Amino acid sequence: MAAIERKTKRYPSDLTDEEWEGIAPLLPKPSRRGRKPGVAMREVLNAIRYMTRSGGGWRMLPKDFPPWQTVYWWFRRFVRLMLFQTIHDIALMMDRERAGREASPSAGIIDSQTVKAPAPGAQRGYDAAKKTVGRKRHIVVDTDGRLLMLNLTPADLSDSAGAQMILDAIRKRWPWVKHLFADGAYDRRNSWTRRRSRSSSSRWADASRVNLASRCCRAARWSSALDDTMAPPRA
Repeated sequence: MAAIERKTKRYPSDLTDEEWEGIAPLLPKPSRRGRKPGVAMREVLNAIRYMTRSGGGWRMLPKDFPPWQTVYWWFRRFVRLMLFQTIHDIALMMDRERAGREASPSAGIIDSQTVKAPAPGAQRGYDAAKKTVGRKRHIVVDTDGRLLMLNLTPADLSDSAGAQMILDAIRKRWPWVKHLFADGAYDRRNSWTRRRSRSSSSRWADASRVNLASRCCRAARWSSALDDTMAPPRA
């Protein structure tokens, strides 16, 4: 009875049957030669999800899951195969279709967030605007708030420089995106003019008070950069 209880014990991070049915076809097929995997892939994914949600160390993985060495080996292989990115992108496109939208987005919203990174050895920088030592998240979402891309940089990197890195990467991952909406921090010309004329600071409104029309005008400059790369025509 105790053995049955251990097998049926579930964690909140475990995959549901519906989630497993959608992910199973994306997993790498077993090799025809050599030894077959000795663990269930569903349990490996459950262990990885548990680690992600709990934030614990690999050696602290509960005994209900396969050995942590096995889970870590499969995790590294999934990362090399870009499995997690594939699952995310497919789930995002399916959710857009359920909402009555095109599967691939054509517009996005970009912003950044500075967070503390006290861990030794991490690439950190000082964000003078936020007065924070850490790293900066450059995030792009679609117009409904779904995550399209995330890039981590030291906090001292400017928003405009981080956005350029996002532009270079998003063309390959989401080729249909033609417009990015952003606030004034992403306008390099505004930043240059602001440095030359401190007395005219009243001309620059705070990002929280900028209306949608002015955001669209600034985003048009980023859109033109995306238009330089021709996306394949839709079917």
